[in-house]
Amino acid sequence: MSFSLSAIPDIRFGAHEIDNIAAHAKVLCGNGKAAIVMDGFLAGSGLGNKVIDLLAAEGISAEIFSDFAGEPKLSHVQKAGNAARGASLVIGIGGGSALDIAKIAACTAASGEDPMHYALAVNPLPKNALKKIMIPTTAGTGSETSATNIFAGAEGKKLWIWGAETKADLVILDPALTVSLPATMTAWCGMDAFIHAFEASTNRNANAAGKLFGHEGMRLIAANLERAVKQPDDLDARGKVLLGSCYGGVAIDNCGTAIAHNISHAMAGLAPIHHGLATALGFEVSLPWLVEADTDDLNAAAVALGLKNASELPAFVTRLMDVCGVPRSLPAAFVPFFAADLADEMRATENQPMRRSTIRDVTDADIDTFAAAIMNMNKGN
Repeated sequence: MSFSLSAIPDIRFGAHEIDNIAAHAKVLCGNGKAAIVMDGFLAGSGLGNKVIDLLAAEGISAEIFSDFAGEPKLSHVQKAGNAARGASLVIGIGGGSALDIAKIAACTAASGEDPMHYALAVNPLPKNALKKIMIPTTAGTGSETSATNIFAGAEGKKLWIWGAETKADLVILDPALTVSLPATMTAWCGMDAFIHAFEASTNRNANAAGKLFGHEGMRLIAANLERAVKQPDDLDARGKVLLGSCYGGVAIDNCGTAIAHNISHAMAGLAPIHHGLATALGFEVSLPWLVEADTDDLNAAAVALGLKNASELPAFVTRLMDVCGVPRSLPAAFVPFFAADLADEMRATENQPMRRSTIRDVTDADIDTFAAAIMNMNKGN
């Protein structure tokens, strides 16, 4: 076997590590200007002003861009890129949306190009991207360590910008920043992180390095997610889930995802839904089919979780979703759509890499089966 392990950013882990952000920023940009990307809710919480004050004490001026909410859209990344022009450092704080927007903005601000210039790797990314610090406040996407960045194009379809140039120069993992995340979001984000680690460890691209991070990511999340959901102030549980999410990000950066993400990206192409919830639903629906492949990697993932073999994985995942309170239902926005609509999205060009990487060949009949299982769930909750 031959493989490569992509660069992993400098990572600083610890409760209240954000208090040291100014010293870290000073190393990266001197007395330059910083652009802070965070959503309006976080900006309104006072966290943004705290970071501005910390930076100012070291002679670094900063401004906040917070004109976005929900999943990243083309208009969000365009505005963020404009806001970051003239800065030498971009600081992304928040969930995967904020981090993806920040990483893309660091590239477009440097080049002056529109994000669509880089979508789906049509053109190479600029080599002079701005310096980047990524600070996740959710434990789910792993975007802080990844070279992949997702946003919705003008037609609402999920697109990606990929490349080492988008990677963070520094990642700050501060479990204290995740304490305020509601139980529902903690569960959905945690399931997304678990599935990242699992799919990267078991798909066609799985390699020894990806499995090293993926298996440990799964173990940390599976052992601590319920506690993080039910005891939100438990910094030990929060920290372990956050670290597991980060490891999952490293794993997918090297090995990618698979069928569960094909389903969740397709769902997002139909109607608004939280990515973590969509991925969890797609994972539970497809996992019994997947484990029939009975590969060494599937069995190794099961053993890493303390199970005997891959056949025990579906029940394990269902229990994890149950104890964390993950609903098996779809938002009301899905009412107008049918299984055929979701199947069409699963077959869309932008979703084929995840289909192809799945360890079992995903036939059109399989797609129809998964789409029907998803769209037969209750809608309107």
